[in-house]
Amino acid sequence: MILALDTSTAACTAALLDGSGECVASRDEVIGRGHAERLVPMIAEMMEGRTADQILVGIGPGSFTGIRVGIAAAHGLAIGWNAELHGMSSLALIARGAQSEGEIAVAVIAGHGELFVQQFDGRTGRAIGELLNLPPHAAAARTNSRLVLGSGAAQLVQARGWGDARERWPSAADALGLPEPLRSMAPKPVYARSPDAKAKAA
Repeated sequence: MILALDTSTAACTAALLDGSGECVASRDEVIGRGHAERLVPMIAEMMEGRTADQILVGIGPGSFTGIRVGIAAAHGLAIGWNAELHGMSSLALIARGAQSEGEIAVAVIAGHGELFVQQFDGRTGRAIGELLNLPPHAAAARTNSRLVLGSGAAQLVQARGWGDARERWPSAADALGLPEPLRSMAPKPVYARSPDAKAKAA
């Protein structure tokens, strides 16, 4: 069994998948904040005493705090269950949920008036552009996909003056639809820019 989870956005999502990719159970809640309080109870409710052999955790980019909550929980469960642990691209997870042909751009609000943006092939889920962290007007000049998904989709489309913006959140149930390289990453945060919180000098 495979447990997939992502807390990189305002959504808190988890899914239990079998080896064939069938979704056995899932939970998707848009909670804004409070992932640390909601994630573990959500997983416990969904698992109903079951364990997983493998865990896939969203590693961002996205909310600095949310990403760390998800990864910390995944590490703890992996130790407790003696399960394999891998990271997956949170932006790719959003793109995969569209089940669309053609190119897809994912734009997620990054703070400081910027967006995390990346383009994907809608059919295969493969990344076809580099991960960007730019203000909307700059990101607009670097993307050409008509369909834009994510919390920052409206900002990107407005800056470009064209396109189809759809607010979309990641769903862990789509995890096994990601290409292997995007779901076998190191379980470490992908920030795309330096985090706001910095360690004090010794």
